[in-house]
Amino acid sequence: MNYKKTTLKNGLRILTIPMSGTQTATVMLMVGVGSRYENEKQAGISHFIEHMLFKGTEKRPTAQSISEELDSIGGEFNAFTAKDKTAYYAKVDSRHIEKAFDVVSDIFLNSKIEQVEIDRERGPILQELSMYEDEPRRSVGDEFEKMLYADQSLGRGIVGYKKTISDFKRKDFISYMKKYYNASETVVCVAGKFDEKKIVSQIALCFKKFQTGSKAQLKTVKEKQALPAVHLKFKKTDQTHFILGNRAFKQNHPDRYVLALMSVILGGNMSSRLFIEIRERRGLAYFVHTSVDTYQDCGYIATQAGVEHGKLEVAVAEILKEYKKIATEKVDPRELQKAKDYVKGRAVMGFEASDDVAMFFIDQEMHKEKIMTPQEVFAEIDRVSVDDILRVAKNIFKNEKLNLAVIGPHKNNKKLLELMKA
Repeated sequence: MNYKKTTLKNGLRILTIPMSGTQTATVMLMVGVGSRYENEKQAGISHFIEHMLFKGTEKRPTAQSISEELDSIGGEFNAFTAKDKTAYYAKVDSRHIEKAFDVVSDIFLNSKIEQVEIDRERGPILQELSMYEDEPRRSVGDEFEKMLYADQSLGRGIVGYKKTISDFKRKDFISYMKKYYNASETVVCVAGKFDEKKIVSQIALCFKKFQTGSKAQLKTVKEKQALPAVHLKFKKTDQTHFILGNRAFKQNHPDRYVLALMSVILGGNMSSRLFIEIRERRGLAYFVHTSVDTYQDCGYIATQAGVEHGKLEVAVAEILKEYKKIATEKVDPRELQKAKDYVKGRAVMGFEASDDVAMFFIDQEMHKEKIMTPQEVFAEIDRVSVDDILRVAKNIFKNEKLNLAVIGPHKNNKKLLELMKA
């Protein structure tokens, strides 16, 4: 799978990834700012802007006119805001890729952001915030990062606060976009079936006058932890949700592939250690999963599960046993190979979809030191040895890096702290 990178004079980057054997094409625009770039008064503005860009342009004056145009060609379109990026995309029958780009670029460059629409959209966003609060399986992740990155922008929820959402004015959006929505911070990616020369010319023409600016300055996270920590959020729920994990590596760390494979071995699929032990053998949870989350300057590996209220301590104890085991005993070479084959197999299936391919390449361009092809990534995965897994596990799974976030009807963390210090 080959890609081509074109950089315009104003700094805008264009990635094109032609794919044989597909009838779809995806256009994705990503700007390299998200909620961690906001100050307290701006909390939630990146996400609010994402909503506002679907509310109308001069060419397409209403939200309905935008959605109808893409619906009329059977397109899938959406956007998302993360802590370090915001993206807008459309996936269509490849015959309609030029129209899809016209719509997505129009909302990105020409949205009116009218005060009346801002006032109208506050309601849905406040309801979105309430919805996440009512979903502990999702919001426990916010609680975990709030604990890890306390009093820092990375520890805030992406949607923001009720007060900031309620207070934003049009000038706040215009000021923020003038600072961050510029050519240096933007990547346009097209993947699938398309005429490469034609689409690059269309993009270059469209973004020729796009404002220039400097790269956003990242405020590096400060991580200070000498003892294991527990964060309880009391909530009357039918189930206790928790995340138990350790501080780990940043995005471009040389051992990132080792960590990824370790997470698969621990709890990445239905034959992983924790899935078998927690769900199949002990019947403690329906959902249990281990994953790695990384940012430019920090990261963590963690296991999430939902259990009966009275089974919290035993579930935490079992996960800690598996953490200790992988940090003290070499994994079986066959188990490691199974994890490698799983990662590569899942990736290959994803690479059949133009939207997954677009995301794979654009995310690397935005955050990695260099773009790697799938084949190059697979080669790095194949290099990981059982000695690497043990070495990294010993480094990561230390008590002083251990954190537990819990949502449920719990008020006393004494037993949990004792378990984590053992």
